[in-house]
Formats: sequence, structure tokens, C-alpha cells
Amino acid sequence: MLDPYADDSHRWLEDLDGPDAVRWVEERNTETLSAPAGDDFRQTRDEIREILDSKDRIPVPSRRGDGFYYDFWRDADHPRGLWRRTTPEEFRRDEPDWDVLLDLDALNAAEGENWTWSYVSVLRPGYDRCLISLSRGGADAVVVREFDLRTRSFVADGFTLPEAKSDVSWIDADHLYVATDFGPGSMTSSGYPRVVKCWRRGTPLADAAFIYEGEPDDVAVRVSHDPDVGYERDFVGRYIDFYRSEQFLRRPSGELVRIDVPEDADCIVHREWLLIRLRSPWLTFPAGALLAAEFEPYLAGRRDLTVLFEPDAHTSLSSWWWTRHHLLLVTMTDVRSRVHVLTPDSPEWRREPLPGPAEFDHLGIVDTEPDTDDSYLISAEGFLRPRTLSLGRVGGETAVLKRQPAFFDTAGMAVHQHFAVSDDGTRVPYFVVGPDTGGADTGGADTGGPALLTGYGGFEIARTPAYDGVTGRGWLARGGTYVVANIRGGGEYGPAWHRAALREKRVRAFEDFAAVARDLVARGITTPDRLGIRGGSNGGLLMGVMLTRYPELFGAVVASVPLLDMRRYTKLLAGRSWIAEYGDPDDEADWAYLREFSPYQNVRPGRPYPPVLFITSTRDDRVHPGHARKMMARLREHGYDASYYENVEGGHGAAADNEQAATIAALILEFLRRKLT
Repeated sequence: MLDPYADDSHRWLEDLDGPDAVRWVEERNTETLSAPAGDDFRQTRDEIREILDSKDRIPVPSRRGDGFYYDFWRDADHPRGLWRRTTPEEFRRDEPDWDVLLDLDALNAAEGENWTWSYVSVLRPGYDRCLISLSRGGADAVVVREFDLRTRSFVADGFTLPEAKSDVSWIDADHLYVATDFGPGSMTSSGYPRVVKCWRRGTPLADAAFIYEGEPDDVAVRVSHDPDVGYERDFVGRYIDFYRSEQFLRRPSGELVRIDVPEDADCIVHREWLLIRLRSPWLTFPAGALLAAEFEPYLAGRRDLTVLFEPDAHTSLSSWWWTRHHLLLVTMTDVRSRVHVLTPDSPEWRREPLPGPAEFDHLGIVDTEPDTDDSYLISAEGFLRPRTLSLGRVGGETAVLKRQPAFFDTAGMAVHQHFAVSDDGTRVPYFVVGPDTGGADTGGADTGGPALLTGYGGFEIARTPAYDGVTGRGWLARGGTYVVANIRGGGEYGPAWHRAALREKRVRAFEDFAAVARDLVARGITTPDRLGIRGGSNGGLLMGVMLTRYPELFGAVVASVPLLDMRRYTKLLAGRSWIAEYGDPDDEADWAYLREFSPYQNVRPGRPYPPVLFITSTRDDRVHPGHARKMMARLREHGYDASYYENVEGGHGAAADNEQAATIAALILEFLRRKLT
């Protein structure tokens, strides 16, 4: 008997730039772009572009210890963007005087390239040089080039790395730690560096001194230098899988001293302190706890650990940030955020809360300057409340720096939080944004309007309230309801919430999402034929499972840069790095559960699949576009209503500039409106 899970007749679509595959993509794109061609699509696209290009958006800067606020900015005049900086005094003004350091559009014109911004590493403490990483079309692979902040130009004969998935760290002005593609055998099976070297200025990269080498099946290795005066240190990290690592202090002699913490714990060293955040129980401490110890005594064998945070059934640790003398903790209680200031003291650290946000708004630390002072940038935003950016100082006042303008009318709208009950009895929170009903249910009356439900449910990533002008103007302001599901697999309730849907327990995340969909209908918020769903990346896998496993619950599905073929995902690009999350399909025991939900292998004829739209990017070098291509082809093979759009650029974000982002967003919103109304 033919095994339906073994059929992969569309594998030719994995050939990224093969002539037949390219022709197939062009044909699908033409179909999809012609479907919404009309005034509604153009109006939606133009309105979204207006939001994305608005000069009234507030910049969200970073600070690097040299007294400047740095920002990367895109608008209609600068589609690829400007890297710029200004002083704190200028930033407070309505229209700051920005000093443009690099104009990517001008650079592209001069070099005939399609560079997009990736990230930057500034030399400390000199702050006069930096390493700029540029991506072709938004891919994860980057070219690294040294840049002079005084002359605002790339350094002739400076440090330069060819295109690769590299990791670099300044040691001093003349030395770098470099993890990159050094040739055969230097990359892991996940496509990341496994060899780190020390590169001296003026010498060939090939002559760089060997520092450390990981194993071929590790995810990656990394070496970093901490230049904090009086605490200069070097650290080596071997990342065994997505959640397990070995961390070492590298002595000046080159000796590696293992930092004795659990492999699945996060550990961070700041000046004299070591922080350990647990993913699983250790000693007498529960998973999700944050512990502190003095670093040097700990390294010497002492285990005087202080509990800085301990989770409970409703509260988890979201993030933590050091200032010069204090630690800021962001926690969530039923996905509602709070911030506390902790100060090292004996016998216990002192703790003080910062003022809380409005009921469903989310507080987040944007930036601190741990080398220099106790200030912090903090943001507050909600589904219906634009972002406010403030500057605070521990022990001092907090002053509002910028307020984001409103991009849609929220009159008559409200935010409510509900809990659905999943198949195993777990209560799953979700937010509903839309017409204000006073929080009352309608008793399941068949009066619900169109609703858009989204979720993620993976990698311990939490979905928190956020202001989205595109969804607001393109969906909410046109009468739709927007819903965010906080399903298991995410980080809303810490490591336990994540582990509950890990590997063979993945189905719990799918059951949670289906439970939210049913609860929306039971409350009369919408009906199955008017309920659309949307997710990207791991959330795209979620969408594929909803399509093939729960088709009767939904009226339309949108999957962006999705992971869909769980039989071959480890063979495609960075797929092997996610084995700790999903399992290994080459392991018979793992494939036994993966095959039960892998969307590509579970397409069947004669099922009531709702219409589906796939969005991806040719230049996505993280999740291969072959996932979406093959799924589209298989659905069409069985006669299902499936649409497809593959952007040439964009990487894993699917768009490299605001024009591309506006086109994709308009395609999605118009698809949902056509199918759900």
C-alpha cells in the first residue's frame, strides 16, 4: 500500500531559483495580484503605505554609551532607510535635528546593490568605529563592513566579511572575535558558524587565530568580549540546540572555565553579578525562577544564590535589563505586564514597583545604559492606545519623550480578555479587540461579524498587547474584530507554558487555538464562516494545522513564511536548529507524532478546507519558501481554493521596504474581506 506520508511529488519547487520553479512562482503571483485588482485594494494599500511612511511615527532609539540616541528610519523619501543619531536634548524636540550616518538608498544607488539594514556593533569605549551588517534583500546572511563614525564612511581596508551568517564582537580597535564561514567544515548542520577565531587588523582573515570549535550538529558557537572597565572579560558559548548551551569564561591565557549552570538555563554576567534564569527545576528552585550570585565566588564553587523572581500559576518573567546599579524586571500576570526595580543588597535585594500601565496596555523596557548610568527608556502601548516612549531614572522621575499619533478611530471600540477551555481542561487566555459590547456575551446568537484571530504558540515567545495602525485602519476601523490567542508553546506563563506544547505535546497548542475559535463562536463574537485566521513562521505551521485538522472552524486562512513540511524541514536551510522544538523526523519515534499533524503530508481530497493565502519570500533563508510552494501545489492538485504570493525580497519578514510591506498587507486584508463578508 502506498504511504501517503511519503509522497513528495512537488519537491522540485524546493529548487529556489530553478527555471521551472521561478516560472511557477511568477504564474501564481500574477493570479494573486490580479484577484484584488480594483479600487478597494489600491485604497487599502495606499492607506497602509501612508501609515508605514508617516513622518509622525515615533522613533524608538537605542543608546550606546556615547551620549547619542541612535535610530534606523524608513519613510517614503528613504524606502531602504537612514541610520542616524541625535543628542538627548534634540530627541525631546518635535522635529529633532538628526545626524545621518548612513543613507542606504544612496549606498544602493552608488553600489548597484539592494542592501537592507540588519544590525550594527559599535566599538566600546571608543565609540568611533562600528561594524555594520547589511543583507541582500532581507536575508539572514549578511556582509559585515567596518564604518568610521567620525567621517561617516566605510573604512578603506577595514574589517570586512563576505556574505554569511556571521557573528562578530569587538575586542579592541584592532581585534575582533569572528564566527563565520571559514570554508568546508566550519558551519554547523543548521547553517550557522561552529568555528570562532580572533582576527587582527591588517592581516588576512585566513590567518586569524583559532579560539574555539563546536560540534557539527550544534546550532552555533559564539564568543563575546565585555569591555566594562574593571570587569573586562571574554565569554564563549556553545549552543548545543535551541535551548541548551555550554557557557565558558575565557581566561587571558586562553583557558576555558565552564560556568556551572544547567544546560537549558540562561546565564548573564554583569559586572560582579551572575544571573541564572531557569527553564527547568534545579536544586530547590522551580522552572522560570531568576537567581543571582556573585560571579567570581560562584566560579570558585560557592553557591550562595538569591531568588530574584519566582513564578506562580499566573505570573511569569518576561524580560530583565541592567542599569548601572539596578536590575529592571518585566513580569506578566495573565499577560498583563508590570515592572519592578531590584537593587543588590544584603541579605535580600530591595524591590520597588514602577507605576503600572492601563489595564491591558503592555509595558516594555526599550533600552538602558548599564555601562554609565541608571536611566532607562520605557514604552507603553495597547491594542487601542498608541505607544508612549518615556525616559526614566531609578530613584528619579519619568518624563514622556514621544507620543505616537493615532492611525485609526477607536470610538466605540474596547479590549476584553477571555479564557477558553482547551481539550485537556487548561484555561487559555485571549484578547478581543473590537466593538464595545460592555464585555457581555451575546449568548451564541448568530449575529457575529467578521473576526481575525492570530496566534503563535512556540519558542517561548509571548504575544502581548501592541498598537498596530495597519490592522487598526485596515481591519478594526472597517468593522472587523481582532483576536490574539495566548496559546501554549509561547512564553505567556513562562517555561512550563512552553514545555506543555513541546515536541510530542505540540498538539496542545493546536487544541488551544481551536478552543479559542470555538469560544469566539459560543460568545457570539463571530461565526465559523466569518472567522479568519493568520499566522507567520511557527504561526504559519499553526495555520497549516488549522487548515488540515480543523477546517470546519474557519472561513479563511492566511499563512506567512510558514513551516509546513515537517518531514523535510530539517533538510531545508536553518531547519535542523529547531529539532529541540519540534522533534527529528529522521527519528522513527519523532516522525510517528510529527506525521499526525504535518500540514503538507495531511492534505486530503474532499475535505471542507476554507480558502487559504500563502505569503512568503524568495530570499527567506530561515524558513525555505519551498514549504509554502509545495503546500500550494498540493492544495491546487486537489482543487482547493488556494492563493499564493512570493515576494522576491524580504527575508523572513517577507518585505524589504514599506512599499512591499503595504502590498502584502493589502493582499491579506482584501483576501480576508472577500472571503469573510
